[in-house]
Amino acid sequence: MSDIFHRTKRPDMDLFYSRGDKNDPRLGEIVKTAEECYERADIVILGCPQDEGIRRNNGRLGAAKAPDAIRRQFYKLTPFNISKRILDLGDTVIGETLEETHETHFEVVRRLLADGKRVIVLGGGNDISYPDGKAMADAFGAENWIAVNVDSHLDVRADETPNSGTQFRQLLEEKHLRPTYFYEVGFQTHFCSPVYYDYLRKLGVHRISLELLRSHKDVDKELKDEIRNSFVKHSSSLSAFFGFDLDVVRMADAPGTSSPSPLGLRAGEMIQLVKYAASLANTKLIEFTEVNPEFDVDDRTAKLVAIAMHRFCSGVA
Repeated sequence: MSDIFHRTKRPDMDLFYSRGDKNDPRLGEIVKTAEECYERADIVILGCPQDEGIRRNNGRLGAAKAPDAIRRQFYKLTPFNISKRILDLGDTVIGETLEETHETHFEVVRRLLADGKRVIVLGGGNDISYPDGKAMADAFGAENWIAVNVDSHLDVRADETPNSGTQFRQLLEEKHLRPTYFYEVGFQTHFCSPVYYDYLRKLGVHRISLELLRSHKDVDKELKDEIRNSFVKHSSSLSAFFGFDLDVVRMADAPGTSSPSPLGLRAGEMIQLVKYAASLANTKLIEFTEVNPEFDVDDRTAKLVAIAMHRFCSGVA
């Protein structure tokens, strides 16, 4: 256990809010950080404060500040309906290169999953899905996990240098993820290369565009039906990973992202998908990435992720 504490940096305790009112406790007074609390923790929060992958992908920088911006909002919330024990492990130690950071993060997440923890990862860039997915494959086997990428982009670029747009191609081509267990959800066709879309189609990846999500009264119905079919066809023991790139949410609700768009999911629709992720007994890891505090308005985007984290912690099956 001590190895993951050596590979991470403890969170800033100034972020842990308290009203000092015994009748109005906040998560900042309840969530633990001490190593001796690890064994009993059900859910572990882990940040990865870097945006090198975004820089390599020619995106706008600032996501490195996201984990603490999200924590600041999360720890102001109350523990209403949260019964699971939560530990904030802090942040992955950032290396000199993106690849070094990914390797450290992979080792930490692999250990957390092996120890039976549910993990909430706060990016940073969405490239963190690569070490997170690799850890899922290592912990459960490539044939035993489902990946759901809720994102306005496909993130299967064929660039030579890994970045925030290559992570799922890396997972697919390195055989950490089966194409038929991969779901691309909420993508907007005007942001997606027809070449990369065809790459996914030929592999048999499940593709649920923003338009298709909106074709039902309940925005999560299409995703529920597709995932339910996978579990029925294969095994109810399949583990699940959900990655939420915040640029999937329209900029009116989430202005502080690496790649904002006037179109996208509404805030409540994203929360609905998070609640669905929490309802699956085998959701092991949930990610929130590409929040950019440099461009946020009244902490709107950080607050949305904080509420999403709350809904996940209160809704875990």
